[in-house]
Amino acid sequence: MKETYIKELQQIQPNNPVLIEGLPGLGLVGKIAMRYLIKQLKAQKIAYLYSPHFPYFVLVNKKGNVRLLRGTFYYWKNPKEDSNDLILFTGDSQSQTIEGQYEIAARMLDYAEKNHVHTIATIGGYRMEAKDKPKVFVAATSQEVISKTVQAGASLSASGSPIVGTAGLILGLSKFKKIDAICLLGETRGYLPDPLAAKSVLEILKNTFNFDVELSGLNEEISRAEAMVTRLQAIEEKRVLQAEETKKQDEKKTTYIS
Repeated sequence: MKETYIKELQQIQPNNPVLIEGLPGLGLVGKIAMRYLIKQLKAQKIAYLYSPHFPYFVLVNKKGNVRLLRGTFYYWKNPKEDSNDLILFTGDSQSQTIEGQYEIAARMLDYAEKNHVHTIATIGGYRMEAKDKPKVFVAATSQEVISKTVQAGASLSASGSPIVGTAGLILGLSKFKKIDAICLLGETRGYLPDPLAAKSVLEILKNTFNFDVELSGLNEEISRAEAMVTRLQAIEEKRVLQAEETKKQDEKKTTYIS
């Protein structure tokens, strides 16, 4: 394999489609959001994306079979008239090279253009300790798209903030295809899977593109994630106390020769 390519499993004829992308990144926000959306909508698999720029190992399943790392496209037909069908994309990994990031984003845009996608939404994490419900920040290629997303509850991304990886590059490259693109970034600590941030992003997405999906199924995953954070915080507090106690004991042992 010398370059990134897409293997189509079936042809589709989507109605006014929106492509939504979410790959592993900060807090796994994009990956969690896409995994949940695909499951809830019962979206069907339509294509694989393979690339030599993915990490160089294979995945082994429970039966002992192996496969290359890949990205996968799914399709969901919106039952509402005059609404957007969805093409959903997620994968095992992001590219490990700069060249690969550009190449994969370009192939995704080729596929979007072929299927007459008019808008692309990318999902990622925004490193920030959320005080309450995680905010969702938006950046986009046009003011019209930004206004629509802000009305759905998103906040404007800070000026000068870089958006790293596929989520950002698609926005930059989409202009060459004359496709509108937005990026939604959920506030996350970043070091643990964050289903709460993913839920905040999905709320904005469903309100922006007018599709129905029940999000309460994420609540159990959110509870487990919060319990993990609580345990880690307790461990860190214990470590700090032990370090302070050790320091005090060392100071008591110190002797001075006059």
